[in-house]
Amino acid sequence: MVPSDPGASDGPLYHYCIIRADLPRGVQIAQTIHAAGESCSAGNLPDSTTHAVALETPDEATLLDLEARLVQAGITHVAIREPDAPWNNQLMAIGIPPQVRSKTLRKHLSRYALVR
Repeated sequence: MVPSDPGASDGPLYHYCIIRADLPRGVQIAQTIHAAGESCSAGNLPDSTTHAVALETPDEATLLDLEARLVQAGITHVAIREPDAPWNNQLMAIGIPPQVRSKTLRKHLSRYALVR
């Protein structure tokens, strides 16, 4: 899976996962693993450096807004929804396949904090 981003240039790859801050820590970790696994390139990464970046949004509404903006911008991503109770199909996390960091991607992700 090679995402297309017209603003991309050569350089290291960045693999982003964005998670909701309002989830319990154990649920955050599980959903981050889902987002990373589902958005990864199945081991087809070049021999260059890949940076893993974990960001968080304050809640589902903010994550839904990000999902809509990524769709509109044509940025390849995977939305992780949890079908089981108590979440009942809520958007939990988004994984963005490894790609060169670009102005286009930075425009959509720069407002989110790193998970600490």
